[in-house]
Amino acid sequence: MSGERGFFVGWSGRLPSDQRGLVLSVVAAALAGFAGLALALSATIDDPGGGTAYWEQEGTVEGVLTVRPYPLMHLASGHTLMMSGLGKSGVDADPALDGTGVAASGFMLKRGTLDMLQSSKPEVTAAGSTLRSVPAPVSLGRWRLTGEICDGKCYAGAMRPGAGLAHKACASFCILGGVPPVFVSTAAVGGSAFMLIAGDGDAAMPDALRNLIGVRIALDGDAERVGDLVIFHADAKTVRLP
Repeated sequence: MSGERGFFVGWSGRLPSDQRGLVLSVVAAALAGFAGLALALSATIDDPGGGTAYWEQEGTVEGVLTVRPYPLMHLASGHTLMMSGLGKSGVDADPALDGTGVAASGFMLKRGTLDMLQSSKPEVTAAGSTLRSVPAPVSLGRWRLTGEICDGKCYAGAMRPGAGLAHKACASFCILGGVPPVFVSTAAVGGSAFMLIAGDGDAAMPDALRNLIGVRIALDGDAERVGDLVIFHADAKTVRLP
């Protein structure tokens, strides 16, 4: 009958012609809405970063080792490397080798001014070095910084993203296993926003900060430069949420 609206019967599998336009419009609007929601959510996700391995094949470096607060290799070029082992572990650095020439093989990870040698062997070995002494620390003064504690290996590019709550559990296990922790600061200190975080003197990062890994915090501490690496000696008593 003229002017009557079609009636949809589910088992028929056919949609009346006068209802197709409405249904198609609703479907199109829903798809557009979901696409917009997806874009809005993705815009809130942190950039995973440009960390990458810049040695395509395994290489070997030689330098002078210091074992505290975390194993570091000081190269003749003036560059100071943080080191980690495979998986969620640090390197096995014999305290007897502290201040002597060593060699380590592995892959280099880099993100900005942050470098990390991921050793392919669990230990470093004695070797000659053209560097005869460790660079003397240079005080950069006391700072009040805001930022996040991350593990140096994942943040340098071993995993993406290597920061934030999504990476908190991984970073906690890495740091617990001996991977050097880094403080990613919102303000550069000595030209670097990435710095090794430690405790007083040659102590490792205070245990009181472990529950705050992956969380934005503010804290005070003394900074120093060793070679070209900035070390932030955090005062755990001053930590607060910004």
